[in-house]
Amino acid sequence: MDRTGAVNFFPQLIGPIKEKACILIIDNNRDFTHAAKLALERTGRYFVCEENDASKAHQTAQNLKPDLILLDIAMPETDGGEVAARIESDPTLHRTPIVFLTALVTKAETKSGLQIEGHPFLAKPISLPELVAGIERNLPVHAAFSSRCD
Repeated sequence: MDRTGAVNFFPQLIGPIKEKACILIIDNNRDFTHAAKLALERTGRYFVCEENDASKAHQTAQNLKPDLILLDIAMPETDGGEVAARIESDPTLHRTPIVFLTALVTKAETKSGLQIEGHPFLAKPISLPELVAGIERNLPVHAAFSSRCD
């Protein structure tokens, strides 16, 4: 009695593999970064990493090579402008889009097309639809999406 049978060791894919953009949020407010991370990841479009220490932000960005950085402007010790300058001067990160997050501007100013230090910005407090729209507007079409941030 022969009891051999074919066994499929390779699972069938249930549809195409969806790649996600890696987003790095740099903000000293842990509650904000954690809430934003959870909300953005629930969309199924992004892998999100948090950095709450501005002095470590450049190193974190070097390690992750994110597709886009959301960066708070007003942080203690090292402000967002300084962090942005370090990232822009790094040959491995200089093309990474940076979108400033700030409570220092109004929603109307956000819509005016103005930029801060050459970067777009989003006004806090921000809703999830506004955040996603800001990310999508600034995310490079050619971004090398992967799960680096996970």
